[in-house]
Amino acid sequence: MAARKFPIGIQTFEEIRRERMVYVDKTAQVFRLTHGTKYHFLSRPRRFGKSLLISTLESYFSGRKDLFEGLAIADLEQEWKSYPVLHLDLTGVNYHEERALESVLDDSLRRWEGEVDITPAANAVLGVRFMNVIEAYSKQFDKPVVLLVDEYEKPVLDTIDDEALQEKHRQTLNGFYGGIKKADRYLKFVLLTGVTKIGKLSVFSALNNITDISLMEEYADICGMTETEIARDFHEDIQAMADVQHKTYDEMHAELKREYNGYHFSEEMTQSVYNPYSLLNALARKKISHYWFETGTPTFLVHLLKKHRPDIYHLAGSTIQRDSLTLINSFTSNPLPIIYQSGYLTISNYDDRFSEFTLDYPNAEVKEGFLNGLLPLVIGESQTTEFNVAHFVRSIERGNTDDFFERIDTLLANVPYEVKLDYEVHFQNFVYLLFMLMGFYTSVEYHTAKGRVDLILKTDKYIYIMEFKRDSSAQAAMQQIKDKDYAKPFKLDGRKIVLVGANFASDMSALDGVLVEEG
Repeated sequence: MAARKFPIGIQTFEEIRRERMVYVDKTAQVFRLTHGTKYHFLSRPRRFGKSLLISTLESYFSGRKDLFEGLAIADLEQEWKSYPVLHLDLTGVNYHEERALESVLDDSLRRWEGEVDITPAANAVLGVRFMNVIEAYSKQFDKPVVLLVDEYEKPVLDTIDDEALQEKHRQTLNGFYGGIKKADRYLKFVLLTGVTKIGKLSVFSALNNITDISLMEEYADICGMTETEIARDFHEDIQAMADVQHKTYDEMHAELKREYNGYHFSEEMTQSVYNPYSLLNALARKKISHYWFETGTPTFLVHLLKKHRPDIYHLAGSTIQRDSLTLINSFTSNPLPIIYQSGYLTISNYDDRFSEFTLDYPNAEVKEGFLNGLLPLVIGESQTTEFNVAHFVRSIERGNTDDFFERIDTLLANVPYEVKLDYEVHFQNFVYLLFMLMGFYTSVEYHTAKGRVDLILKTDKYIYIMEFKRDSSAQAAMQQIKDKDYAKPFKLDGRKIVLVGANFASDMSALDGVLVEEG
């Protein structure tokens, strides 16, 4: 089979089709979307195909029938009309510069004004100029205008660490987007994409009839790839990758699924979606890696994590109300909506009775990458470069708990003072993060008939049952394990059972005793 061209980093539909690159057909959803309501909003994580969707819509509304030959929409669309399209792209700009946003908007307006030969008034505000541009395009082409906005909220997210500049950007965008409502009668179709839906941006209050398709079942897979599409479009690519990795097709498929699948974008959860960026990179390079994370964690998310220091072992399984998940009015309280909308958590269950979502990590790539990203916040930036998971892995696999806890004690002793004082970053959180990064099966607060075990760790040869105390004693921790017979559920497992009771100082300055016994 000739090597196929994968559109790595290519977000232009025309280029993908002209160069005969791999394209997963989403045009049936495009047709459905464009034959419904007028105003739409779509939230998806970064590098998830939002820009390609915008580009596809631009080609479709421009009447480029030639680009859609062989795709689903070729049989659905009978008329192929063209409309004037205004495409605003707010990506690729450093919005920490004082007038960056005004410059981007002014440049776009000047270009559009030049194309329809209108001259704005000397003191015309951005929103008025935008409204005038839409009206002028509609009248000149004698057709309603299509408006496509890519990453509509990026200037606000980028400046989350600068509240004054963020508020300035918010006001600028409010004024600019206000022109959309005033130009309503000249518009045919509007789509805004972004990572999150910010309630304080006027586009949502002004366009009170906007349709948020982010959690609609019929558009759950409008970005990303489903299992059906993987089987249809990538069977030979997976086989080629399997041959290189000396695996069977089923083994390779299972590994790709474990690493990159698992996103849900609807309450029904009937469609499980792969991360398109990581999947295409893996198939192109024939190697599993954390491609999505290699592009970097968004700065706004890093800022929120530093500020809130979320409870790591409670993130998976956390619950949140539907309205709170989809609309953000403030960045100062609950970080869960941003973590979800950024793609680091996904929907694992929906309780219709209480309108409540349960969240979890979507896949192995995200879980490991996210926990690695949290590591500097838990043990301190200065310790991250010295931290070597391999040393801990070897100690646990060999049953050498003395070496393991000695390394923990050394690490704790060097954690910066300000991190130790953070009441949320306690010892159980730290150890859980450590074990999860090591790749072992880990269960926190494991329920038995007589109580809850702080931590269960399983390797090929050992089952570790761990109980932690603060400002008490290792003896008290060990006695609790024995009194409540925490080892009983594992007696018939066949692996060696190791009981670990540990005590640590409440300021996380050091361990204060560890007892290890066989179960």
